[in-house]
Amino acid sequence: MPSRQPTAFVTGSAGFIGFHLCRRLLNDGYRVVGLDGLSDYYDVRLKQRRHEILRQSAAFSGHEAQLEEPGRILSIMAAERPDVVIHLAAQAGVRHSIEAPRKYVEANLIGTFELLEAARAHPPAHMLLASTSSAYGANTAMPYAETDKADSQMSFYAATKKANEAMAHSYAHLYDLPVTMFRFFTVYGPWGRPDMALFKFTRAILRDEPIDIYNHGDMMRDFTYVDDLVEGIRRLIDTPPVRPNGEPPKGDSLSPVAPFRVVNIGNGAPVRLLDFIEAIEGATGRTALRNYMPMQPGDVPATWADTTLITSLVGPLPRTDIRDGVAAFLRWYRDYYGE
Repeated sequence: MPSRQPTAFVTGSAGFIGFHLCRRLLNDGYRVVGLDGLSDYYDVRLKQRRHEILRQSAAFSGHEAQLEEPGRILSIMAAERPDVVIHLAAQAGVRHSIEAPRKYVEANLIGTFELLEAARAHPPAHMLLASTSSAYGANTAMPYAETDKADSQMSFYAATKKANEAMAHSYAHLYDLPVTMFRFFTVYGPWGRPDMALFKFTRAILRDEPIDIYNHGDMMRDFTYVDDLVEGIRRLIDTPPVRPNGEPPKGDSLSPVAPFRVVNIGNGAPVRLLDFIEAIEGATGRTALRNYMPMQPGDVPATWADTTLITSLVGPLPRTDIRDGVAAFLRWYRDYYGE
């Protein structure tokens, strides 16, 4: 008999990372069930276009609903019985969480609770949930390692994602659900979010408009190209954690009481913000008009992923050079917007 086609349930399927992951899973032979609320946090047309592209595959089915809608995720998982769940949907944005914190409670806390309850009723073989490098908060020792204490979040967004980690751990312990939490580091690439630096800087530079550079440019980010990130997720899907028998190995974030692990996915090499801007200038052939600004509330001056753990679990990941990644984004941007 032919083997059953594996099914993946991806929340945030019309989002930047979710879209790229769904395409990868479809190419790998998965049947993909997507869910996205198509919120208006940024241009809904961009999200709709991503879903339109995914729907060109007969193996994709997309649902449009809010995560926190009571029972909605439960009904989808009851009908689809996915083998793997990848939870990427969230209300994103550090600065927006200061302006509209209730949205983060609803999407990130209540929405994740709805997902965990659905997984308790219909357990997948592996659940993978997105967290963030912002969870490391005020930590100053770098690179950030998954075993570092992370209890000093500096934005409400980061606080909700750290809470998601704690919520998921409790479900992993109580119900023996294998859970991997990703801590993503500044992801960029084609189809990226308009609220993020690369998109905003590119648009402004092409229009000869000034760009706001926070902390007077004294910032570093572990910029991670989206295809490299998706490769990491794809490999981790096949690497579910198991409840340990004794103490976890040194350097492993595996919980001592649950099949639960936190994993960084980053480039492992921080880039100065000003070097990032120079890469955009090089790709566009234009010089940015620079408006230097103070640090924004909730931001951190630097991020840098220790990638030792993910390398030990799934092998070394590709590391796209920042100039190549920015050039790929610019090609997409010009094609999509006709600029």
